[in-house]
Amino acid sequence: MENAALVELALAAQACSNKELAVRLGVSPSQISKWKKDAYGHMSFEMESKLRELAGIGQRSADFVLTCGTLDNAKKWEEVLQSLAEAAGDEEETGYKTDLFINPSTDLFGDTFAILKRMGVRIPSEFPTELVADAQLEYSDDDDFHGHPIARLISEIYRSYNDVYGFYVAYISELEEDERIDGEEARFIYSGLLEFAASKIDPEPDVAPGFKQFRTKVKAEFSELLSDLKKSAARAGVPLRAELMDMVRMPHEDIGLEAERESLGSNQNRHHPDIYMNELLEGMRMIHQVLPVIIKKLGITADELSNGASVDSEDFENEPSKE
Repeated sequence: MENAALVELALAAQACSNKELAVRLGVSPSQISKWKKDAYGHMSFEMESKLRELAGIGQRSADFVLTCGTLDNAKKWEEVLQSLAEAAGDEEETGYKTDLFINPSTDLFGDTFAILKRMGVRIPSEFPTELVADAQLEYSDDDDFHGHPIARLISEIYRSYNDVYGFYVAYISELEEDERIDGEEARFIYSGLLEFAASKIDPEPDVAPGFKQFRTKVKAEFSELLSDLKKSAARAGVPLRAELMDMVRMPHEDIGLEAERESLGSNQNRHHPDIYMNELLEGMRMIHQVLPVIIKKLGITADELSNGASVDSEDFENEPSKE
């Protein structure tokens, strides 16, 4: 919704109509309407810069500012998000410094609120009084601050990010630069890590009512990316140093522990795990489902199986079809 949000903020800041805004931008009124309807349509860098200037939001996400209600509220939420990000960065234990939290950016703030919206979190129109900075307290010491449901939820997402980011750096980031494979999947995985980290937490249903749908979709998308990356590595003969699907199956705390062992060198003498173990297990499950049907069709009894009965290929050829 970035285009539509940007136009809406510019209209509000300038207190003007679509036609007046079009004149100031040097475009037709129909173009303004198109941007408002086609939220993800193309907008030139020059036009975006003009709109940002008119809206007075700098490089902030327009959707973030609009969700916050006002630019003043957005600035207050930025203080909250920055404090939570820095606190999460200080708590990192994987051994891989979380770059995203060293210098929290407007991109982080916008991405965080976009994720909250997808989870169904309602951002209050008035900035919560519990989150107003107390001149006598650091955020880290303020119980009211950390007890607020949205602040607590964001804190959980950021802690989860520490763990999944550590695993990414330990086992996946090197594949992005490996010339033997196409590292596109690894780049997509990195760009979606914050969203994926959010899917690994367990929020209160009344705070994030859309979380189940959010988690299901993100898990499916991430599983596909990891599977594609494994296939790319297999085709190129590149060994993986961990079962990548563990990122999806394991809680984020366990993912972080796995990354910590790698950073401490505890895994350096470990044999490479069979990176296709999941595929082998799926194949074995299929065999267990199909084999009894085949045995029954061939009329082989349990006694014959225990006595080592063999199956002649002619049995398959001579067996009539059920079609």
